[in-house]
Amino acid sequence: MSVEFKNYYELLGVDSKVSDAEIKKAYRKLARKYHPDVAKDKADAEIRFKEINEANEVLSDPEKRRKFDELGANWNQPGRQEGGRPRSSRRAAPEGSEFRFDGTGFSDFFEQFFGASGRSGSGFGRSPGGGEGAYAQRGGDVESNILVTLGEALHGSTRDISLERVDPATGTSTVQTLRVKIPPGVREEQLIRLGGKGEEGIGGGAAGHLYLRVKFAKHPDFRVQGANLYYDLELSPWEAVLGATVRIPTLDGTVALKVPAGTTAEREFRLRGKGLPSESGAPGDLHAIASIQVPETLNLQEKALWEQLATTSTFNPRDTP
Repeated sequence: MSVEFKNYYELLGVDSKVSDAEIKKAYRKLARKYHPDVAKDKADAEIRFKEINEANEVLSDPEKRRKFDELGANWNQPGRQEGGRPRSSRRAAPEGSEFRFDGTGFSDFFEQFFGASGRSGSGFGRSPGGGEGAYAQRGGDVESNILVTLGEALHGSTRDISLERVDPATGTSTVQTLRVKIPPGVREEQLIRLGGKGEEGIGGGAAGHLYLRVKFAKHPDFRVQGANLYYDLELSPWEAVLGATVRIPTLDGTVALKVPAGTTAEREFRLRGKGLPSESGAPGDLHAIASIQVPETLNLQEKALWEQLATTSTFNPRDTP
């Protein structure tokens, strides 16, 4: 099957020599623009959001980025791949069917080089009704990735994916639509099993299973640690000094947060129950971590006010108690 090369640097709009911090910044900017919750064109936004998440999945991981850089645009030329041949993450072993997915959130290119580890093998048992020495061979299990948003992890969802099976001997293919139930509280790296949707068995053996490994779509605002979410609360100097009530995002809309006067950088505010479901079902928390942001440019009036503050304030952060 032909596989289309994905230039992840172009998808994020960055040069291949940029730093990790610049990749993170570019991703967050695009993710905020194309996040399905805020974009006007939902269909186009969903496609772009998946593309930039895939690009970020590779380029934000040092090992995956190194592999991508080594592959280069000539990735499909002899000698440009590991061992001269691509690693197939979703296909069965030689002589078995080949598998192709649509609707999981990842491209063929990603799955072939950066995806799951393939099928887990076959089982053996006596074929029902078979004579002495007749054995059934269980079909191999097949594994792929599925991209899940934090909203889906919070509330659960039902997704339809398309599974194409190709017989390499004849080139014929069959396409099947599978309904995948993503349960609330699903964890990253968790396997969702679709029983009997893997390789067909031999000699009356049972079919293998299809396993979908959950990958969380990176969120432009939140980091995930277990059931807890972490948010960078950016404050202006006057908000930190004087206190303020600010609105911050959650997975279920914005909420008001009271920031007390004298808030310092790295101060943590905990919003109970605003995280993801834990394994027990109890909700995790949202942790807002304060950071103080200063303006990069000033107009004349602003500069004069800052200069006035500098000359009248008695505060010196370098004074030792």
